[in-house]
Amino acid sequence: MGETLARRLVSDRMWELFAPLIPEFAPRSQGGGTGPLDSRDVFTAVVFVLTSECAWRRLPPSFEVSPATAHRRFASWSRAGLWGRLRQAVLEYEEIGCDREWAMEIVEAAMSR
Repeated sequence: MGETLARRLVSDRMWELFAPLIPEFAPRSQGGGTGPLDSRDVFTAVVFVLTSECAWRRLPPSFEVSPATAHRRFASWSRAGLWGRLRQAVLEYEEIGCDREWAMEIVEAAMSR
């Protein structure tokens, strides 16, 4: 995925706040598949779908994350309560500065799905 788009969707400052809160990847029990993807790449793909209102199956290939993987991680993160934790972190983290409004839009989009 283009580094510029990734940094515009999820800035370094936002990723610094979000990364520790994202649950670790757990391989599927049936095995197989490919190796784990970078969490930031998957998170950015999920952010794109959530904020563009694009269908999961229409996730552009430039993200280098399959639509199934993006949706599976979104569902897993939702079950784990990630979006509420991110919302709380955004409200408490002073250094997020001008990224606060965008971060809240991401969280609200996730929570409304």
